[in-house]
Amino acid sequence: MKIILDMMGSDDGAKATTEGAVMALREYGEEYVLVGDEKQIKAVLRELGEENNPKLQIVHTDEVVTMEDDPNAPVRTKKNSSMAVALSMLAKGEGDAVVSAGSTGAFLTGATLIVKRIRGIRRAALTPIVPNAKSGSVLIDCGANVECTSENLYQFAFMGSLYAEHYMGINKPRIALINNGAEETKGTEVYVETHKLLKEAHNNGEINFVGNVEGRDVPQGVCDVIVADGFTGNILLKTIEGVAMFFMNEFKAILNETMLTKVAGAIVKPGMRALKHRMDYTEIGGAPLLGISKPCVKAHGSSNAKAFKSAIKQAILYANSGTIEKIAEKLGK
Repeated sequence: MKIILDMMGSDDGAKATTEGAVMALREYGEEYVLVGDEKQIKAVLRELGEENNPKLQIVHTDEVVTMEDDPNAPVRTKKNSSMAVALSMLAKGEGDAVVSAGSTGAFLTGATLIVKRIRGIRRAALTPIVPNAKSGSVLIDCGANVECTSENLYQFAFMGSLYAEHYMGINKPRIALINNGAEETKGTEVYVETHKLLKEAHNNGEINFVGNVEGRDVPQGVCDVIVADGFTGNILLKTIEGVAMFFMNEFKAILNETMLTKVAGAIVKPGMRALKHRMDYTEIGGAPLLGISKPCVKAHGSSNAKAFKSAIKQAILYANSGTIEKIAEKLGK
């Protein structure tokens, strides 16, 4: 398998992404195309002793899509950027997946217009896995589409269900619509209409829809797929991340207060390490754009080497999961 990497999208330039690519090579094997500033990439590869590795191909580009650029930059003003070239290579079949830590808006626009959506899909959705008391839940969408119609959310539910089934291995995933109450009449007009559509699909045996879910219930693992518009989903995701960091830092401070608490901390250290592992975003790395015809995975803009490596792993697993083919089969009519 050949993974195409946008090396210049990260906040840290090519350093973190190149280190992450080398970590992925050493851990997962595969081949990698490093798209970006050749000088910067080679400098990091030289430090790591991988400058001449035949499994690391460099494709030089002069431009970079920044977070301040217009989302249309990859297809209009910066066609020679690392992001645009990486997506073009994927569209031409010169690789099996793309990973980028660049601008979410630009990556979505580029993937939609260059790689193209699956036939029948109205909008692609950014789909991370959020931690919960069980194995984790698929959140669709978390920021790609600020405003959605009921049809968009309806398609998100089906895509999220297929992703949970074929990527995460969950049988009959429980789908819930994030809302401000459990009643069917709660939420905006779009959410009320979406509830009707999903309930009908459930009654027809097409999906396993369990109704509305409130934000406080999400960490309890009451559902496997959380359907939301990008605005609501992004707030939910960032709140979960922030609360997780707050509690981990507070708990750590408590355990370091006295000698007695330090002893207690040593006793619970294995459990705390396991909990931190579950809550650490660098272990997941990124989120695929469901609905795009080929695997496109968005990594965090602030990704360190470990997070970028994890996003690469996610791209490999996603490409091998058959999820795209299943979405095309189910929704591409």
